[in-house]
Amino acid sequence: GEIRGRTLIDVGSGPTIYQLLSACDHFEEIVATDYLAVNREELGRWARGEPGTFDWSPFIRHVCKIEGRGEPWQEKERRLRGRLRRILPIDVHRPDPLGAPLSPPADALLSAFCLEAVSPDRDAFARALAHVGSLLRPGGHALLLGALGESFYLAGAARLPVVPLAEDDVRSALAGAGFALRDFRSYAMPPALRTGVDDV
Repeated sequence: GEIRGRTLIDVGSGPTIYQLLSACDHFEEIVATDYLAVNREELGRWARGEPGTFDWSPFIRHVCKIEGRGEPWQEKERRLRGRLRRILPIDVHRPDPLGAPLSPPADALLSAFCLEAVSPDRDAFARALAHVGSLLRPGGHALLLGALGESFYLAGAARLPVVPLAEDDVRSALAGAGFALRDFRSYAMPPALRTGVDDV
């Protein structure tokens, strides 16, 4: 709740909503974005409550338990559906990632495991970070979650490349994009959580 506002933009949402579950309590509007139409379509079906979409209820229940307010999970689901108002195409490698400026600019930006996964090298990662930063109002906040030292991940049979970043690469890219770094946290993946789907 420390970061709140009118609009949150989620960069590279994929077909997932887990990253928005706590955020929906602190923003009036959530804008989800993804490069792939199939991901945007899945999000749209979930937001409309259409049958046959992925069942996020175990994740929603877990987040409600962590937050500890005793809120029924159905209420959080309803709130997120109501606040997920726009699902837009995005290309983080274009200077204007949405094709036109977000109006008004977002109060906060969230991106989880996206920029390093779609950038062929460190320079492209740094440029993508600057591009998505243009969607944010001056003084706004960005929350980035990502993997360090990862060179690939598996999606079914597909082996997808990731640019392996070190902490210094991320810090340098943030500074170059004009962000003021407020907090940086990293942790090593415990061996029990290493499932072989990546080399993080």
